[in-house]
This record gives sequence, structure tokens and C-alpha cells, in this order.
Amino acid sequence: DLQIRTKKDRRERIRLRQRKRISGTPERPRLAVFRSASHIYAQVIDDYAGRTLVSASSLEPALKAQFTGEVRGGNIRGAELLGRVIAERLIERGIRRVVFDRGGFLYHGRVKALADAAREGGLEF
Repeated sequence: DLQIRTKKDRRERIRLRQRKRISGTPERPRLAVFRSASHIYAQVIDDYAGRTLVSASSLEPALKAQFTGEVRGGNIRGAELLGRVIAERLIERGIRRVVFDRGGFLYHGRVKALADAAREGGLEF
């Protein structure tokens, strides 16, 4: 069994516990979020086919151009921007409903900001 020795172990354990229940279907793919200290990433995954349908990250040149002094990958404003972008890209592909996978992170701060912005952008979850 997973011994919890570090914060990373704890997150991994929560992630696996969630993934028992959460799975992305073609009709309702999984919106997976990962955050590092200075960046945030989101991808939308169809677990049946094992394919990533749409992804966005604060490292993309297209998004980096929109980052100003206030908005960065490592803060809430950057997470909101990413949430809106992922929603736009999904709706272009005709997908409105997803399941949210917080990836073992607490639903708080940047993870919550990304989710709220994606909902505002027209996604349902």
C-alpha cells in the first residue's frame, strides 16, 4: 500500500482514490488538472479511447502572449484564463459536458479558479 511520507505521496493517494470513481467517456470526457509551482495544465481525456481530446497549458506561446504582469501560470488569474481557453476549445469541438478531475489537489485556489472559469465559459460539470 502507498505509504504517505511526502505531500506528493498524499496527493497521489487521493488521485488514485478519485480515479476509481471518475472516468472520461466519449460523451463526457474527463477534465484533468495539474498544477506545479509556476504553471498550470489542463487536458480533456476520453479514457475509453485513451486519447487526449483537448489540452491547454500556461506554457503555450499562444497563452504566454496573454500573460501580463498580473496574470501568470502560477496565480489565480492565470488559472482563470486557462479555464476559459479550455472551455472555448471544447465547445469548438462540440463538447459541453465533462467530469472534473482535480488530480488529488484540493478544490481550492488555482484549481477552483480554473473550474469556475471553465463553467463560466459554458462547460457543465
